[in-house]
Amino acid sequence: MTKKYAYDVIYIGGGHASFDGAELLAKTGQKVALITDDLIGGTCTNRGCNAKITLDAPVNLQRAVNRMQGLVHGEITIDWPALVAHKKEVIKDLPQGTENKLTNAGVEIFRGHASLIGPHTVQIDGQTKYSAEKIVIGTGQHPNRLQIPGSELAHDSSEFMDLTEMPHNIAIVGAGYISYEFATIANAVGANVTVFMHGDQGLRNFYQTFVKKVTADLADRGVKFIHNAQVSSFTKNGQEVTVHYGNEQTAEFDWLLDATGRIPNVNNMGLEEVGVKYSKRGIKVNDYLQTSVPSIYAAGDVLDKSQPKLTPTATFESYYLYQLFSGQNTNTIKYPAIPTTVYTSPRIAQVGVTPAQAKQGDFEIVENHIPDDWYRQIDQETIGDRVLVFDKEHHLIGVTEFSDKAEDAVNTYLPAIVSGYDDNDMWQMAHIFPSVGASAWHKIR
Repeated sequence: MTKKYAYDVIYIGGGHASFDGAELLAKTGQKVALITDDLIGGTCTNRGCNAKITLDAPVNLQRAVNRMQGLVHGEITIDWPALVAHKKEVIKDLPQGTENKLTNAGVEIFRGHASLIGPHTVQIDGQTKYSAEKIVIGTGQHPNRLQIPGSELAHDSSEFMDLTEMPHNIAIVGAGYISYEFATIANAVGANVTVFMHGDQGLRNFYQTFVKKVTADLADRGVKFIHNAQVSSFTKNGQEVTVHYGNEQTAEFDWLLDATGRIPNVNNMGLEEVGVKYSKRGIKVNDYLQTSVPSIYAAGDVLDKSQPKLTPTATFESYYLYQLFSGQNTNTIKYPAIPTTVYTSPRIAQVGVTPAQAKQGDFEIVENHIPDDWYRQIDQETIGDRVLVFDKEHHLIGVTEFSDKAEDAVNTYLPAIVSGYDDNDMWQMAHIFPSVGASAWHKIR
């Protein structure tokens, strides 16, 4: 019997929302294709998570050495050109490695811009057409550009991570992940950094008590924060860029980063033509990640959703679609607790019920001061706090921490939250001792 479509599933996009599920699905014997006009791995692998954490590693080391002065002697300075070269070396083979795994699993990869020309048909670069029973859109997001005069003078996060020399004076417009993380890095390298905030709160999705402490720490290190900046335009002044803000105020900088967020990649894809509904927040889907066109699905950061737009979310959604398409799961998607971290120094990490939510309900709240923990005194951590949220049966349902090891601590707590551990289950977890995990786990047993 002749198959009606050339492929069982076509994935559009090369990031985690596509390749994680595409590889697994192809291994079940289904005919799978992936179309991308970007490097395999998408933003996270090439211009996001992997690149960012490579640039952050020396910053973390620098902070540790600074804390331990008296036990060690001398200071660490960061060689930015060498660090950027190292970053490129670390990530250069990752796209090919992922591509090899896909092709070895049987996924066919096509290069070019994909657009929909029907509920089952994709066209590449306006020419070659391919059909599939199901199509998955996993095109992610791209950096926002301020709609103000002179916006072309600003740069995006990818350009920051490829700077061959660190500018002396940097302006960052925005107060989210990218702003705080890159302000941390640039400051540690030696740049003068000014952050222009739209309102009076940074990192609005994080616990503000901890955000204020991280902001204060960055300010003590020399980062300048301008609240309610009302940035109105950028102009060129010789080799410098002038930021116009507030009540006719100006400031001069060597380099300007627009960190005002990211927006979904939904344009020039034929969504309107085939009837896929979307908003400015992304593509609308039901609880099966199915769009308004039944044969077309979507996953990852391109979605209009309440869950955090992060790599773990995209990976989970891609895995869910693999299970759905292979018949292993016929249920609606049920998201687990998804942790998130901002890689400042110290970090803020959180998962599950937040302290702000807990204070509005009937929960048990336990607070830990990180410097009181003997294990954290080893490398002389002087700031940091943790909030644990329990239900009335003492199940851990939320953790928020700011510290130099916050992401490791939250990862340690994650199994308890996802699996609903009771007190007996807690005692079954025997962590390596001494370690961050053992130290963190002790607080809930």
